[in-house]
Amino acid sequence: MLLTISTTHQPATDLGYLVHKNPSRFQSFDLPFGRADVFYPEADSVRCTVALLLHIDPVGLIRTKPGGSGAGDWLGQYVNDRPYVASSHLSVALSTVFGSALAGRSRERPELAATAIPLEAHIPAVPSREGADLVRKLFESLGYGVEIEAHRLDERFPEWGASPYFSVRLAAETRLRDLLAHLYVLLPVLDDDKHYWVGDDEVAKLLRHGEGWLNSHPMRTLISERYLKHQRSLVDRALVQLLDSRPADPGATDTRYEQEEERLEAPLRLGELRAQAVLAMLREVGASKVLDLGCGEGRLIGRMLEESAIRSITGLDVSHRALETARRRLRLDRLPAKQRERVTLLHGSLTYTDRRLSGHDAAVAMEVIEHIDSTRLDAFEEAVFGTAQPDTLIITTPNAEYNALFDGLPAGAYRHGDHRFEWTREEFQDWSSRVADRRDCVVRFQDIGPVHRVHGAPTQMAVFTR
Repeated sequence: MLLTISTTHQPATDLGYLVHKNPSRFQSFDLPFGRADVFYPEADSVRCTVALLLHIDPVGLIRTKPGGSGAGDWLGQYVNDRPYVASSHLSVALSTVFGSALAGRSRERPELAATAIPLEAHIPAVPSREGADLVRKLFESLGYGVEIEAHRLDERFPEWGASPYFSVRLAAETRLRDLLAHLYVLLPVLDDDKHYWVGDDEVAKLLRHGEGWLNSHPMRTLISERYLKHQRSLVDRALVQLLDSRPADPGATDTRYEQEEERLEAPLRLGELRAQAVLAMLREVGASKVLDLGCGEGRLIGRMLEESAIRSITGLDVSHRALETARRRLRLDRLPAKQRERVTLLHGSLTYTDRRLSGHDAAVAMEVIEHIDSTRLDAFEEAVFGTAQPDTLIITTPNAEYNALFDGLPAGAYRHGDHRFEWTREEFQDWSSRVADRRDCVVRFQDIGPVHRVHGAPTQMAVFTR
């Protein structure tokens, strides 16, 4: 079983400091079920690759394992795919051999350990009896570019068809600790089996290695079930703790913040002006399939339903509560069938790639981007421009300069308690222009609301077109 991890971060040989393994040395580590070798197929300043080669002794696997009840069971213990495929054996090897890297520690390069760098992982044999689609869903939701190649059962007999094994390449700009944590958890999930007893401590491992990503992963239930070998009591305990560890549901906390922001902006009727500006732009570009990113309680969707030219509307939000409110507000269960078929509501994150978001003429992120941590804006860009790829993207966001004109808003304060930032006109235009250059788009800007001669308009809008 082989795993390679490569980087082009320069100097690339700093990878050795991150994994705590010298590129000039070949190292071996004894494991309960075999041996792990670590070596570097390439190591220079431009590109560096560390390889983990796992030698599994099939006889050693069963020395402490109770035998089956028949000859068939014994044969299966000696003749199996365990020495060749990614499984919980590889997870154990990762935690044993790369334990410090998995914990995010590096004595010589602590700042690099905390930095996202270009990384590529290659696993030649990944099992997935559900096919390549499950591999893609598990890793693309975490922001990886995924390349998958299917293996035939036997190249000499093509009529036998495809095997349940795949060669998988993952690429992303991420921290090494995050890549290792994703592999540690998800490889046994794809294999849907573990070679050791699963008890209470496995829940703690899942929560520890899933910290920061598992609670918002769209497949967290499946991941928890498979990682914990479908033991219902353990799965329930893990899911409860995952939900408890999530940031407060925006549907629960944003209500107060939304009301405060609405009171602040009410004299300007900004909510209505924004909706009008977005709808006018959708008409201008002739959009018929629209994606509402961060749809919240469905206010804009309700307005789009009044536009006969818009045939299909998909709303995405991270808050279950907001989506339920949207369903009630839009009265989806009471709409005529043709109207109901126009609307799809999806639970998901704006910063995870999601194939469900592709195939739209236009996407709208109305007063949403400022709710995203600035460190996740690259992930938002990739999710929208790299995966969803609408012909038109409309973004509206507050103009921080205008805040000086709001009575009762302290200097330096944001309009909404959940805003991570608020951009000036220059900052918004600079970010938008850089994105447009990277994504081969054209971007134009529009003011929304009354324009002050010094502070500009209260809301700014960018329209990206391909």
